[in-house]
Amino acid sequence: MSQGWESTLQRWTKAGLIDAITAERIRQFEASQEKPGQLQWPVLLAVALGALMLGAGVLLFVSAHWDNLSPSGRFSLVLLLVAIFHVSGAILSTRFSALSTALHAVGTIALGAGIFLAAQIFNLQEHWPGGVLLWSVGAALAWFLLKEWPQAAAVALLLPAWLGSEWIDATQRFRGIEPVLARGIFLLAITYLTAFYGERRGAERRALAWIGALALIPSAVVTVTPGGWMFMKSDLPAGLLAVGTILGLLLPLVLAWWLRGRAAWLNGIAAMWVLLAMTLTTYTPQQESLIHYAWREVGPYIWCGLAALGLIAWGLLEARRERINLGVAGFGLTVIVFYFSEVMDKLGRSASLIGFGILFLVLGWLLEKTRRQLVAKVRAAAA
Repeated sequence: MSQGWESTLQRWTKAGLIDAITAERIRQFEASQEKPGQLQWPVLLAVALGALMLGAGVLLFVSAHWDNLSPSGRFSLVLLLVAIFHVSGAILSTRFSALSTALHAVGTIALGAGIFLAAQIFNLQEHWPGGVLLWSVGAALAWFLLKEWPQAAAVALLLPAWLGSEWIDATQRFRGIEPVLARGIFLLAITYLTAFYGERRGAERRALAWIGALALIPSAVVTVTPGGWMFMKSDLPAGLLAVGTILGLLLPLVLAWWLRGRAAWLNGIAAMWVLLAMTLTTYTPQQESLIHYAWREVGPYIWCGLAALGLIAWGLLEARRERINLGVAGFGLTVIVFYFSEVMDKLGRSASLIGFGILFLVLGWLLEKTRRQLVAKVRAAAA
């Protein structure tokens, strides 16, 4: 039986909702249901890899014969590919649900390729982010009809991609636009990561948590980089900068409120972290003081360390192990990067390598020890 079912069952037993005999009968029933699925993960892995290879093979076949096809033949082929994947998924929905889900996912991916290939076929010189919007609308319709987590994950990726595309297109003549985009991505990653908690543990929320975990650290790095990416001074107009900043802060918070309800106040603290990072990373080189210089050197590491500690505390508060693990990993990465960037170049070659090795070993041991203690507390609280 999974840890989630077991902890819930124990909580019901302690509360007196069910007796020990009923709880044991539930355990036996769940154990009997799990036996046929012991080899489920190799099957799912095979289906996922098969779907990826199928999609790649189709793309290679089409690209190899693309020049030999007429415009009408190209458009017909694009439509046919989208239809084949979705129709095949519908046929297999009652026979092999995992394969059906994979084929529908490939069909949604093929829809995006079809949209942009259709624009290329007919030489459409329109607003290119509109293609991403059409793709996200198609994925949203597929999610509405199928109720499957890959379609939800596609919507979670494509809608922010469309907004980011609009921002890039609107600010392509200016420099230093990356921090504004990174701040929005960071808060959105926090929202996705924290959507999976408590009793809200559906497959869609699990997919959001994975997306958020993958995007969190890279977006945090760009968010705390002083002066923008590669230390470029932004020349964005004040109005455009204000619109981008407000939307980047407001939209993830609205989504967090929809996903988490009253618990979204913690996402508001993350937004305050972003606001403070924005004010501390904005400086004028002509008027830079000693404090600004010191912050530009060590501030990003301090701010990332605070974010990692905050994520660990958040994980303890809501009993989520993945946030503790991610926060510990982020804190360790911050210390290692600080040593490599600010300390190692000031020492000799041998001394820097020895120090880095000692730091790596000691830090790894301390972080792993701390992580295990925190995860044990979460497990004890869940039991």
